[in-house]
Amino acid sequence: MRRAQEEAARAAREPAKADLRGIDITEHRLANGLRVVLSEDHNTPVAAVNLWYDVGSRYEVPGRTGLTHLFCKLMFFGSASVDADGHTEAVRRAGGSFNATTSFERANFFQTVPAHQLELVLWLEADRMGSLLVALDEERMRWARDIVRNERRQRYDNVPYGTAFERLTALCYPQGHPYHHTPIGSDADRDAVTLEDARAFFRTYYTPDNAVLSVVGDIDPEQTLAWIGKYFGSIPSQARKRPPRDGSLPEIIGTELRQAVAEAVPARAVMAAYRLPRDGMRACDAADLALTILGGGESSRLYNRLVRRDRTAVAAGFGMMRLAGAPSMGWLDVKAGGFATTGAIEAAVDEELARFATEGPLPEELERAQAQLEREWLDRVSTVMGRADELCRYALLHGDAQLVRGALGTMLTITAAEVRAAAARFLRRENRAVLTYEPLRTP
Repeated sequence: MRRAQEEAARAAREPAKADLRGIDITEHRLANGLRVVLSEDHNTPVAAVNLWYDVGSRYEVPGRTGLTHLFCKLMFFGSASVDADGHTEAVRRAGGSFNATTSFERANFFQTVPAHQLELVLWLEADRMGSLLVALDEERMRWARDIVRNERRQRYDNVPYGTAFERLTALCYPQGHPYHHTPIGSDADRDAVTLEDARAFFRTYYTPDNAVLSVVGDIDPEQTLAWIGKYFGSIPSQARKRPPRDGSLPEIIGTELRQAVAEAVPARAVMAAYRLPRDGMRACDAADLALTILGGGESSRLYNRLVRRDRTAVAAGFGMMRLAGAPSMGWLDVKAGGFATTGAIEAAVDEELARFATEGPLPEELERAQAQLEREWLDRVSTVMGRADELCRYALLHGDAQLVRGALGTMLTITAAEVRAAAARFLRRENRAVLTYEPLRTP
């Protein structure tokens, strides 16, 4: 039985089972600069359309933060041929789903529809890329500001620990750094954005030469490319974009940064942000495995120590925000239980990190972490939308959509020594920003 389990674990780590070598991926570029990635997959009669713009909050300037996220809403408020809410209604009537997201490094608009509705979605995306400014006016600006203001209240300002990520980001990436502010921005900055500011931002960044379009699913690649040329080909390129501000930082913060917060939260908490290597580096994958072993779920070391053994916490975990243009960030999140103090929790965390940095992972821990990250990856690329998203990510942020084929190859060859070295190098006090929460006491 033991031998069968070991053989199954070895097979699960085999890179050939985890890559996408059997998936058809073709790349094209229109004369106006639009990059197109197509992947034919007839397993289900659906098609995913994913459009990434090379924008994101790292391109925003002080005093005008949140513009990318504002356009996440404005892109659904009409264009030359589509009324306000017309885009969403058309996709719904076609039996599809849609959404949009923003980050530090990109803006993403995506739909999944029955395959026979693909042409409709391509036309909708092209129409707003080419003619959104025809419909953009002060009223739509007001609508978008109100939506984002409410979103900020719901997700940041009026929920326990809601501003933690914003605070940690501001500590980890210093004042003046392009990643210092989060994509949602501030209400004051959004209110200061004029209609002309918004128009100039759109003309600069929401252009075919600054975008990657991926289409994945039950498609005819030749017909799909013809539709893309028909609807997107006439949109002129602008060549206005400035390169992003330099996101380089010292590898190590150099000193522990701290901030104490007293708010109406249900329990004490300790959170910390660690600077990690950029996405695409082998050391980034090693750090990811270290975080997974230490804090990736209920089998992790920190969960076992703080929740199960010490019973000083009700939740404990590590997450990772991979970044291509700046150091990535590892995020520790521990919610205290009972009367445990933040000092006791920090001491236990430091003890576990120091032990891991000295001893490294056990063989079974590394196997489990690699299997966990492999499963998460395969879950993403097993859907047409997840695959379309990954194709855009590799094309836009790493310059080559074909890199998706062997994305897990490095992860599955990382050694225990590399994981230990990454933990020893990056998961230490002088490379972190710490945020502690203390509940407000009522008189």
